Amino acid sequence: MKQSLFDPLRLGVSDLSNRIAMAPMTRCRTDQPGDVPNSLMAEYYQQRASAGLIITEATQISPQGQGYSFTPGIYSPEQIAGWRGVTEAVHAADGKIFLQLWHVGRMSHQSFHADGKPVAPSALSPDAQVWIVDPESGEGGMVDCPLPRALALEEIPDVIEDFRKAAANAAAAGFDGVEIHGANGYLIDQFLRRSSNHREDIYGGSQENRIRFLVEVAEVVAGEIGADRTGIRLSPFITQRNMADEEIIDTILLAAAELERIGLAYIHLSEADWEDAPVIPEAFRHKLRKVYRGAIIVAGKYTRERGAEILGRGLADMVAYGRPFIANPDLPRRFNEELELADFDPATLFGGTAKGYADYLPAEQKA
Repeated sequence: MKQSLFDPLRLGVSDLSNRIAMAPMTRCRTDQPGDVPNSLMAEYYQQRASAGLIITEATQISPQGQGYSFTPGIYSPEQIAGWRGVTEAVHAADGKIFLQLWHVGRMSHQSFHADGKPVAPSALSPDAQVWIVDPESGEGGMVDCPLPRALALEEIPDVIEDFRKAAANAAAAGFDGVEIHGANGYLIDQFLRRSSNHREDIYGGSQENRIRFLVEVAEVVAGEIGADRTGIRLSPFITQRNMADEEIIDTILLAAAELERIGLAYIHLSEADWEDAPVIPEAFRHKLRKVYRGAIIVAGKYTRERGAEILGRGLADMVAYGRPFIANPDLPRRFNEELELADFDPATLFGGTAKGYADYLPAEQKA
């Protein structure tokens, strides 16, 4: 049956009012010290609660999992309490909200690690940068990632346990579910690819071994809060951060079959969103549908028209929008009424105050 952006959707145990999701976007607005979610974040998310589903900014599962300044965590009592204020605000506006669980792996900075070395499947550089605030000047900027160290085999169960605890903490904070971040060159994605995983133990080598970490994380998270409250984000066609791998599509499809076995509520495809990005072949979308029967969310520079088109063809069940939600807190209404979209200020994306964050107005309040 043909679906539209404005049709309801049953996603696991969640009844969503429309098929427009707010994509996860790092905004770096937490209280310090402690990377604690605050009332400003609650206001920001509540303003956007007309989305069928809000997926929060990526949230580190542990201090080891952090890679950017001022990003929120979900491991301390203060962070759980801060996030509870966010979920209560969203639910008061009849919204649904999932927390994105994050471990950055090698996409990090030495300031977050006692030995100055982020962890990764293998000691290979991402040749990439992260956003870090200078403690002396208070100014944020992009800085190079250092060479990581390889996780010892005996450390991996502890990281998996951190994912389980984070899911439990998310439930305690009142989230409707969680999304495991397995995309965009972060830790889970690093395990999947030959370009970032040179291990010779049970987590490296064959495709079956390289998906093992992802599968074990999905199993413990689903076991903790329910598979019907758990989704995962994957990025099969993204190659930046030294992540290119000719085997990744087959590896992702193998992983998707395991996610079908576990019964995850959805797979969220993070598609490249720059101008000359590779186009996702339609054949891949059909192959994914064959091995995975849950819902599929897509994100990546979709317009209203492109989103309607992919839903209408049955190749996705929901479309996530990122940047359009920044300056258009009432995006579903603007799409439905075909109203003009406002532009966001790129200078206020990371860090700062309510300016460029919670001060964008709904269409009816614009001057």
